[in-house]
Amino acid sequence: MMTDIYISKNEIYYTNTRKDILSMMPKKSDQKVLEIGAGGGDTLVAIKKSGYAQEVWGIELFKLDGTNQSHEAIDQMFIADIEKDELNIPNNYFDVIICGDVLEHLVDPWAAMEKINKWTKTGGVFIASIPNIRELSAFYHIVLGGSFAYNPEGGIFDKTHLRFFCKKNMRDLFEQKGFDVTEMIPSFMFTGTFEKGVNLRRVSNMLTLGLFNQFLALQYITVGVKR
Repeated sequence: MMTDIYISKNEIYYTNTRKDILSMMPKKSDQKVLEIGAGGGDTLVAIKKSGYAQEVWGIELFKLDGTNQSHEAIDQMFIADIEKDELNIPNNYFDVIICGDVLEHLVDPWAAMEKINKWTKTGGVFIASIPNIRELSAFYHIVLGGSFAYNPEGGIFDKTHLRFFCKKNMRDLFEQKGFDVTEMIPSFMFTGTFEKGVNLRRVSNMLTLGLFNQFLALQYITVGVKR
């Protein structure tokens, strides 16, 4: 079952602070922030402690004992399925909504985006990191290796990924659901990234004048503003 696959994942999958996403947030102290796929709550706690939010809310599929899900800095934490559960979340409430590697796990990310739009203030910001299926190793895996085998250890071919996107599809997802894209940054551009070979990717991108970043990026961090 899919639930068993999530439970078997390494603890760091749920408890790392997303410094890349944190760096993309508007630097304001009076914001209300919602993180979908909040894991153990570490990123929300970091946002609050950094002074980038007045309120922080989270949604996570599982209760994770021994984590920051119940930390006093978090104003509201829902243990719920965004696709199936009715959540008591006000419309036009959040200045910032975050989805760190979530949309690719959903059956219908387009429907989820409609909820996200509804919960975001006009002029509010939506930040998502989404894996890039056009990345070179994925291309090699499929085209030259002739395989679309899933990987229980994670990555682009994570067993829990249900949807796949190229850069263009990510932009379309945002634009079609009411968010004007302002930035799309390859994940290798962030310091402290979890990616292997990040320096080689960064140098290769520089030497090729950024023309091939769609083949070098494992993910894109995309920022959109609600129209």
